[in-house]
Amino acid sequence: MIEVAKRLSHVEEYYFSKKLREVAFLKSQGKPIINLGIGSPDLAPPFKATMLLKDSLDEEGASQYQSYKGLPELREAVADFYSTRYKVSLSGQTEVLPLMGSKEGIMHISMAFLNKGDKVLIPNPGYPTYAAVTKLVEAKPVFYDLNEENNWLPDFVALERMNLTKVKIMWINYPHMPTGTNAPNKFYDEVIAFGKRHNILIVNDNPYSFVLNKKPISIMRYNNAKDVCLELNSLSKTFNMSGWRVGMLVGDFKYIDAVLKVKSNMDSGMFYGIQKGAIEALQCSDMWFVSLNSVYELRRELIWQLADALNCTYDKDTTGLFVWAKVPPLLKSEEFTDLVLKEYAIFLAPGTVFGSNGEGYVRFSLCAPEEIIKDAITRVK
Repeated sequence: MIEVAKRLSHVEEYYFSKKLREVAFLKSQGKPIINLGIGSPDLAPPFKATMLLKDSLDEEGASQYQSYKGLPELREAVADFYSTRYKVSLSGQTEVLPLMGSKEGIMHISMAFLNKGDKVLIPNPGYPTYAAVTKLVEAKPVFYDLNEENNWLPDFVALERMNLTKVKIMWINYPHMPTGTNAPNKFYDEVIAFGKRHNILIVNDNPYSFVLNKKPISIMRYNNAKDVCLELNSLSKTFNMSGWRVGMLVGDFKYIDAVLKVKSNMDSGMFYGIQKGAIEALQCSDMWFVSLNSVYELRRELIWQLADALNCTYDKDTTGLFVWAKVPPLLKSEEFTDLVLKEYAIFLAPGTVFGSNGEGYVRFSLCAPEEIIKDAITRVK
């Protein structure tokens, strides 16, 4: 066999990629698995967005290569969305870059700004892809602690004591996945000042700001943000379009252009029909968000009941697509999730998937119909 690249020795297959194979095998054996581990929205996208995608298939040039920067109308729709929903002013021409999902953006940003041996500040717990991509580009992950005692926010005093030599990027993610924590205004001012002091690019990964959250925030709203910040966003959770793969990167044109140099060598543009559907989704009225969150509010109430039945504790003052819960005393996260899978055929995500500080916690997803969650409650009770 041809030897694989050495970089792969530091990266494992994504946890959910492996675990879903196990879940699929159990289902094939007749086990009635309820999947509450994955954050893949099961609700329909906006109807008009779907219809526009279908109608666009007959337009001239719809099946040809598209611009690496996306349709001008899509970039303007993103800028308008940010203006309306976040009160942030952006130039659709120079400060917006559509992406094939924000996960793509994590790789493109890393390739654009990191050299071999550079360091990256990564939240623990946090999205596993930050660390995996950092390793793939041969940079070094430096984990900073988030914990319940500090409401899952960074300790800037501790960060200042760290050796920040060669740190080029800091990943932040609020509303936070997996805990659902929202950051206060003070945090954004602090992290921007931190980035400016140490010449660190702050990247806010912001896909959950409209799920069960009445006060969506963009880091770009704060003073001096464009000097040292980029923000990733996505239509996956806000508009139930995870399989469409539509994301965006916003920030100063100098940073956007650097990422475009990578992106333009990695893909040949987003499919035309998907872009047209995305434009329509971004123009949804307030009623879309009210309707979406009314469904998730009911589901969350049921997930809280399920967590109670499993003797887990949780904070109700959180947002996002998940419920982050502490497992019963004396049990470890993976022990608990394996037990729940074996005894009740319910798949939950162990907190350790997201870092060592996730030990003792599990993550419940809201991406299941009410009747399925009620079935899970009945099984446990």
